[in-house]
Amino acid sequence: MKITLSLLLILLSFSRVKCQSMESLETAVQLKPGETLSLSCRGSGFTFSSYNMHWIRQQTGKPLEWMAEVWSSGSNKAKSFDGRAEFTKDNSNSMVSLKLSGVTVEDSAVYYCARDTQ
Repeated sequence: MKITLSLLLILLSFSRVKCQSMESLETAVQLKPGETLSLSCRGSGFTFSSYNMHWIRQQTGKPLEWMAEVWSSGSNKAKSFDGRAEFTKDNSNSMVSLKLSGVTVEDSAVYYCARDTQ
């Protein structure tokens, strides 16, 4: 069985938006159960190093699920991802990444990266 994962990007700061964007480096990923999901996105139009980033996902028919807040030196993740998720932020490349190991059908979702508002 293959798991299809999609990545869409949102920017959670709507005040004074001036050509700020998040670019997906993957748009759709197919994995087998047990494999590792790797996703990245790149920010532009704002000082990337000045903002924390977030990963959020939405499974079909379910509400948004916050996964983690990521900063340069670490992350704060939801307990449900302890032990199988790694979140990193690379300021020099304006990129934020996630690695989710041991994927299951329940990990089929649309994944979002978003910039913090402050």
